[in-house]
Amino acid sequence: MSTSGTSKILVVDDEKSMREFLEIMLAKENYHVVSASDGEEAIRILENDRFDLVITDIRMKSVDGLGVLRKAKAVSPSTVVVLISAFATAQTAVEAMKEGAYDYIPKPFKVHDFKRIIAEALESSRSAVQADASSIKEKLHFGSLIGESPQMRKIYDLIQRVSGTRTNILITGESGTGKELVARAVHKLSDRRDRPIVVINCAGIPENLIESELFGFKKGAFTGATTDKEGLFGVADGGTVFLDEIGEFSQVIQVKLLRVIQDRTFTAVGGTDAKTVDVRFIAATNKNLETEVIYGNFREDLYFRLNVITIDIPPLRERDGDIPLLAQHFLEKYSIEMEKDIGKISAYAMSILNEYSFPGNVRELENIVERSVALETSNIVLPESLALSNLRMKDEVAEAWQKKPLDPNGIQLDEVMAEIEKNYVMQAMETAKGSKQRAAELLGINLRSLRYRLEKI
Repeated sequence: MSTSGTSKILVVDDEKSMREFLEIMLAKENYHVVSASDGEEAIRILENDRFDLVITDIRMKSVDGLGVLRKAKAVSPSTVVVLISAFATAQTAVEAMKEGAYDYIPKPFKVHDFKRIIAEALESSRSAVQADASSIKEKLHFGSLIGESPQMRKIYDLIQRVSGTRTNILITGESGTGKELVARAVHKLSDRRDRPIVVINCAGIPENLIESELFGFKKGAFTGATTDKEGLFGVADGGTVFLDEIGEFSQVIQVKLLRVIQDRTFTAVGGTDAKTVDVRFIAATNKNLETEVIYGNFREDLYFRLNVITIDIPPLRERDGDIPLLAQHFLEKYSIEMEKDIGKISAYAMSILNEYSFPGNVRELENIVERSVALETSNIVLPESLALSNLRMKDEVAEAWQKKPLDPNGIQLDEVMAEIEKNYVMQAMETAKGSKQRAAELLGINLRSLRYRLEKI
C-alpha cells in the first residue's frame, strides 16, 4: 500500500484508448498509475505489488473484471476496487458489490463524476469507516430535520432562539422543503410542547366549511349540525396552530383570522359568545406574500401580524452536502418499513443525485428513494433503480429551456419541442451504442415509443 501522500492506482482495460485516457487523467491528478492491458496481466501485477485502488473494466476476455476484483481483495482486502463498463447489467453490478467492489461506473461517464468517485473511494480506503445508522442519527436535529449544511445550521440556531417566545412566525420556502417539520421543531422546543400542535392545511379545506372547521359550530347552526362541535382553534388551546399555505385563504377568512390573532378570541358558527384561546400561530407559505399584498390578494395587516419572525428554508439544491445525509436516512427508513436489506446507495448513483436540482426538494428525494427501495431486488441502490439518467435529462432540458430567450418575433413551439426531442433521442442512442432497448430506458419510454420517434427523425 502507498505510504506517501500519492495514492497508487492500477488501471485495467483491454481497450487501449480508454486505458491511456485513464492513465493521463489520473496522472494529472497526481496519482501514481500502473496499467494492465487485460485481466491476466492485472493478476500477475497484483501478485507482486499492492495498490490503494484498482479500476478495472468488467467485460474482458479470459479473466474479466470480477476475476480481477476477487484477486485484488484476496491479496489486499483493504484495496478499493471500482469497476467500469459499457455493457454491465444491474445484476453484474450487484454481484460485484457482493464481492467487495466499492462501486461501478457505467460508460460513458463524465470526467468530473469519475474524479469525484475516485477521490471518495480513496478516502474510504484511508478512513475504512462506512456511514451507518448511528452516524446518521447523530446528524438528526430536533428529531426530524436532517442536514449539516451552513444554511440548515442557521435555521437550527434560529429555531432555538425563537422557540421559547410567544412570537408569531412565518416560514417561507418552496414546496417540499420541510416547512411543517420546522414548525413542529419550534413547537417541540417551546413551553407548549405538552399541548397539541394543530396543523391546518389552508388549501385543503373547502371554502364553505372553513369557518366551521376553524371556529367550530353550535347545534342547529346549519342543516346537519345535530350537536355542538369544537373547532380546530379550540382544540389547539394552550398549544400551537400551524397554518400551512396561508396564502390560499380568501379575503373573508383572512379578516376573521386577523381578529383571532389580534384578540385571541373567536365565535363558533351559530354561537353568540366569544371564546378566548391561548395559542401561538406559525404560518407557512410557498408564495411571496409581499407580492400578494401588493396585488391585493393578501391583507397587509394580517401579513405584518404573522411575519414577526421569518424562517426562510433554502431549496435542497442550495444545501451543500445534505443530499447524501437525507438519501441515506430515507434509504434506512424505507428499508426497515419494507423489510428489505438495502444498506447503500452506490457512489455513482449518489454522484448523479448530487447534481440533480430537485425541483420538488426533500419531498421529491424521499419519493425517489422510496420508489427505488420498493423496486430494488438487490442489497444496493444502483443508478438504474433511481432512473437517474431520466431525471438528469429532464433537468437539463428544463435548464436549457429556461435559459433560451423567447424570440421577439415569436416561435413555432411544436418545432422547438421536436428539435429538443430529436436531440435527446440521438444522445440516448449514442450513449447506448445503438441499443434501442437501453436508449429507451435512458429516455424513460418504452421500446415502441422510441421506434416511433426514430421514424420521425
